[in-house]
Amino acid sequence: MSEEMILRHCSPTLAGMKTGSLFNCPCPDRQKLLCAVKELNRKLVPKGVRVIPLRTTKNKMLLYIYRPQKLKDDLSVSGAARLLQKYGYSVECTGKCVVQLGKRLCEQKDFPHEIGLFLGYPLEDVQGFIEHHAEGYKCVGCWKVYGDEEHARREFRRYQKCTDAYCYLWRQGESLEDLTVSGLSLIHISEPTRRVVI
Repeated sequence: MSEEMILRHCSPTLAGMKTGSLFNCPCPDRQKLLCAVKELNRKLVPKGVRVIPLRTTKNKMLLYIYRPQKLKDDLSVSGAARLLQKYGYSVECTGKCVVQLGKRLCEQKDFPHEIGLFLGYPLEDVQGFIEHHAEGYKCVGCWKVYGDEEHARREFRRYQKCTDAYCYLWRQGESLEDLTVSGLSLIHISEPTRRVVI
């Protein structure tokens, strides 16, 4: 698992802009990858970020990088909690919800539709995706938008700027650990420079 791969898929989460990110990582050696995940957690947990393997297949592992406190806040919203309860989640415990998501991912061929809540997508868009069976959306970027299109497009642009800036800074010698923002501070990155404004 390369740092570049993590940055390409997870920079907005590392920057504190987004609750969570998912990506498939090549997994020729399961034990070696689990050791890499353990080492990554050693560096990132003190900054408020966790890495969890959610599903393993023959040659890849689906990794979930997230901010537990931000996820707890997201899932405590009444509409989100009701939606998750509908699918059998124990909403009183965020950690249990992540475990249950992993189980649902292993049991189903496709991604469970509620997964958007674990990634920080707007509740309105997650519900729209479920109700409209992924059809009739207003626009698509990181997710399919059924609600506030203007806000979503702004977020998509922010996430892309963040990813570009983080990849640039990493190529300039910054480490993944140094690029990970502590706590829940949201950041704004105007250009790919060494300066990140919190």
